[in-house]
Amino acid sequence: MSGQNENQSSEALRLEKLWSSEFGDDYVERNRAAGDTRGPFWQKTLTELDAQNVLEVGCNVGANLRWIATLRPPQQVYGVDINLKALNELRRSLSDVNTIWSPGRELPFRDRWFDLVFTMGVLIHQPESTLPMVMSEIVRCSRCYVLCGEYFAEQTTEVPYRGQSGALFKRNYGRIYQELFPKLRLLQQGFLGRDEGWDDVTYWVFEKV
Repeated sequence: MSGQNENQSSEALRLEKLWSSEFGDDYVERNRAAGDTRGPFWQKTLTELDAQNVLEVGCNVGANLRWIATLRPPQQVYGVDINLKALNELRRSLSDVNTIWSPGRELPFRDRWFDLVFTMGVLIHQPESTLPMVMSEIVRCSRCYVLCGEYFAEQTTEVPYRGQSGALFKRNYGRIYQELFPKLRLLQQGFLGRDEGWDDVTYWVFEKV
């Protein structure tokens, strides 16, 4: 069992180092305009859920938080990431939003602290060994709702990603959430296409019951 835990920790550290390095900096550069047309989705979602304080795990430069911070008091909006370049840029552009360095598998918040905790294109970068840890932290920190928007496949499928192995996986994330956390109730599932400012992702919204 100790060997298995060591392998899980090693793989998590490998990927965290990758995303906090120049590899992650390049991602920042490629995605500066990614959120330009996402406003309608967040207007609709936050109105329906009435979520007042929100956490994004893997916020990068704020493609989603920039919109959420116009719909909720910025002091109630939080983002965590492990890439310092992304966080520094986010702090300059959204100075009132709470930005914190943290890996997804060890979130520095109390249980049930947020109305909504979400990821967009972040769980796809978690290997099999650490995905349940990250999901567990997300569910732990949510009081009401969990949302994820990720690449979909019925079965786990690794996708080659810019020369890196074990760095991108399509999965049925909605099914995995419900298998790991049976008390999550599915409220909504949909698809967000490129014409709406997204990267062809499937999203799920869950309520904690």
